[in-house]
Amino acid sequence: MPALTTNALLLDMDGTLVNSDAVVERCWRRWAERHGLDPEEALKVVHGRQGYATMAVLLPDRPVEQNYADNRVMLAEETADLDGVIPVPGAPAFMAAIASLPHALVTSADEALAQARMGAAELRMPETRVTAERVGASKPDPEGFLKGAAELGFDPADCVVFEDSEAGIQAGRAAGMRVVGVGPRAAAFAPDVHVMDLTEITVEATEDGIRLTFAE
Repeated sequence: MPALTTNALLLDMDGTLVNSDAVVERCWRRWAERHGLDPEEALKVVHGRQGYATMAVLLPDRPVEQNYADNRVMLAEETADLDGVIPVPGAPAFMAAIASLPHALVTSADEALAQARMGAAELRMPETRVTAERVGASKPDPEGFLKGAAELGFDPADCVVFEDSEAGIQAGRAAGMRVVGVGPRAAAFAPDVHVMDLTEITVEATEDGIRLTFAE
């Protein structure tokens, strides 16, 4: 079975630990329709980025201040809508296995949304986390992952990123980290290792750090 050895784990939330696709699609379909956009085309770019960054891709000529304003509304809508938010298969056992190991949440959600979704999925919230309020640039910029590594006290090369989206995988690579792609979306973006869900990963603490073994 393939394996990686690392010192710290940096975890995306949506699509990686929590399946929130139902909420994301509901909210972004409404937004796209309000702005005369094709919802199906909009959904191709929403995953992984902060909302304002997605809006800038979809409406490139719109003032950034308007995107930030819409993003605040979107975050409130998403935080209030938890219908269908569930853990990714294997997430509860995975989070239990890494509880005593160096790890951080690095998410494009803000603190309120992250707390709401992790709570709805009944997953433990990591003590170290980098949420939207704590970065100046959205994924695919590597800032969040670099900040997470620094807070854990490890060099980027000693960290492994878990991500599901193109923007997130690009951010992990830009940070100089190895990337485990989780779920069907991730397969298309050439992560170092790909798994369909977290049931395919075994975690073991060793003298050299953290050993991740992946089902073939």
